Amino acid sequence: MEQDILFFLSAFIAEIVGTIAGFGSSTIFLPIALFFVDFKTAIILVAIFHISGNISRITFFKHGLNWKILATFGIPSVLLALLGAHLIDILPQDILKLILGIFLISFSVISLKNSKAVIPANQKTLVAGGSLSGFLAGMIGTGGALRASFLTGFNLEKFTYIATSASIALVTDTTRIPVYISQGFLPEQFYYYIPILIGLAVAGSYIGKKIIGKINQNLFRKLVLIAIILVSMKFVFDGVGFFVF
Repeated sequence: MEQDILFFLSAFIAEIVGTIAGFGSSTIFLPIALFFVDFKTAIILVAIFHISGNISRITFFKHGLNWKILATFGIPSVLLALLGAHLIDILPQDILKLILGIFLISFSVISLKNSKAVIPANQKTLVAGGSLSGFLAGMIGTGGALRASFLTGFNLEKFTYIATSASIALVTDTTRIPVYISQGFLPEQFYYYIPILIGLAVAGSYIGKKIIGKINQNLFRKLVLIAIILVSMKFVFDGVGFFVF
């Protein structure tokens, strides 16, 4: 019972932070969930939680949605997420985490030191970002940090950024969850987690919305970059551990 409470509390906090940052509820929650359940169970529970939170974010911030970015970024994200979800048992996830973590930390540190240092905002960036983040979301359960890195280059207004990022994540999650279910990732004893996680996702998104409305645009971008660095440090640690242990 105590473990269940800690699991759900972690999910709730992750959703609040993820809403404020515009990404990250799955990125933050997945490493924590692995302390309680195995990887395959964690990846589907977190995905279900993530999809619920993103539906809530879209509802709360729908007036800011950028349809052009959603389509250009989202289509390759969906296609590559489907591929990644089928490769979970084939490719070493920790090596991918290491590469991803090094890239994201480097990008974020440079961006914090020089606010003009961003990934170019063009069509190729959207396609590349959608493909890479979708593939990682499908295979390691989280692509939000990479998606955020590409989207920051477009200097979107914070509500537009959150609504668009959440919509991309939603279509990506909708693609990968059926693959996980078909592969038997969710044992029956965890079915009762689903309604609780959905409720926590909605509540966490609502509280995050109240907080984000009080943060200015420049501070918001810095918070996103700092969140990317913190999460990426975990990726690097996992990747180094693969070689050391």
